[in-house]
Amino acid sequence: MMITKKALSRRTVLRGLGVALALPFLDAMVPGLASGAVTTTARRYGFFYMPNGVAMNHTGVNFWKPATTGKDFAFSRILQPLEPFRNQVTVVSGLHNRMAESLGDGNGDHTRSTGAWLTGSHIKRTEGSDMRAGTSADQVIASRYRNETSLPSLELAILPNSVTGGCDTGYSCAYGTTLAWASPTTPLPTQSSPRLVFEQLFGDGGPASQQLAAARRKRSIIDSAIDEMHGLQAKLGPSDRSIVSDYLDVLREVERRIQQTEARNAEAPLPEYQRPGIGVPDRFDDHAKLMFDLQHLAFQADITRVSTFMYGGEQRARMYPEIGLNESHHAMSHHGDNPENLEKYTKLCTWHVDLFAYLVDKMQATPDGDGTLLDHSTLMLGGGMSDGNIHSHMDVPIALVGGGANLTGNRHVAMPMGTPLSNLLAGVINAAGVPVDSFGDSSGVLDLNTAPDGVITRT
Repeated sequence: MMITKKALSRRTVLRGLGVALALPFLDAMVPGLASGAVTTTARRYGFFYMPNGVAMNHTGVNFWKPATTGKDFAFSRILQPLEPFRNQVTVVSGLHNRMAESLGDGNGDHTRSTGAWLTGSHIKRTEGSDMRAGTSADQVIASRYRNETSLPSLELAILPNSVTGGCDTGYSCAYGTTLAWASPTTPLPTQSSPRLVFEQLFGDGGPASQQLAAARRKRSIIDSAIDEMHGLQAKLGPSDRSIVSDYLDVLREVERRIQQTEARNAEAPLPEYQRPGIGVPDRFDDHAKLMFDLQHLAFQADITRVSTFMYGGEQRARMYPEIGLNESHHAMSHHGDNPENLEKYTKLCTWHVDLFAYLVDKMQATPDGDGTLLDHSTLMLGGGMSDGNIHSHMDVPIALVGGGANLTGNRHVAMPMGTPLSNLLAGVINAAGVPVDSFGDSSGVLDLNTAPDGVITRT
């Protein structure tokens, strides 16, 4: 391959006081190549967890599971917000999160749902520190890119500081507050504070308290690198200057919203037990969108290529007055097949998918190499429980969005009922460039590109 010009390093970082500002992918980062040469683009992987199951299909209504299979399937009510991205959506049904079943351990379906979702492992029943699950799929993938990004992975959630309450008897509450396990005995903590996530992504690695103090003193951590940024932009072409300008605008807007939230909290601080960290928005949707914006920036600047996100913990009593739902999330999941209750729960589940679509839209609109961020990403949305009313782990909700696994999209693949969820995880891991013959409780490796569409099977 003939290189015709020197390229800007893909890992270029602008440094100011307390800042390590990574850049998005630019044309200047690709060497001038001979005609026909091909460049490689980083792949990103995100896993998004919906707790307490979803409103599946009841009384003849398709709430989550599409009514038809194959290409041009009919979007269900809950998945409707993703229809604008149809060609990037693959719904998979029939999967069994079997390791979340009791297997002789008694009650604990909620905790086991979270612990098994990305590990394919039956978690150890313990309330102590001797927890055990399995290395999660996201961390297997993260190991592939660990030396290529500044953060191996990002663990995000909308959870309170306290992990008391809402825990299954006999199980440590910590099982329900993360999806990511670096090893069978090492759960990775999640972060719910937008400020601390911002510092983690764009701070210089010092103690969070020092970074926060420095950020407040200079008002904007971006400003400390602005001189170097101006010098760089003078050397870039028009297209790259536009990309950098848009990227900085988004960074400034995210930081402004964080500062605005902190100012409001300073004027009327919330009780500590009600908020997960420094400067957390009061509204659930504002909080979720801010976390999604941070995840988008982390992917765009290639700070990390692997992320997990939890909409909340199982059994939590969170209400959603923002959309007129004043019952707890967990209570709504026990709908008793009552049509009125199902309508409420469907409204909540659809709202969560709509918030996810906000991130999908941003990624689709972000150029990345020869395509978009969405083209080069695999985002898995779903949960470890299907029908929360009966704590079922059969036919769990799963939708894959993006083209990172070379998926054709616009498909509903109905696997034979009871196919291990781990078969899909093994397939995603393989598509990420980590060859495995098995994962968790898998019985094989599911390649969605070759899997038949199957037929609808009712649970």
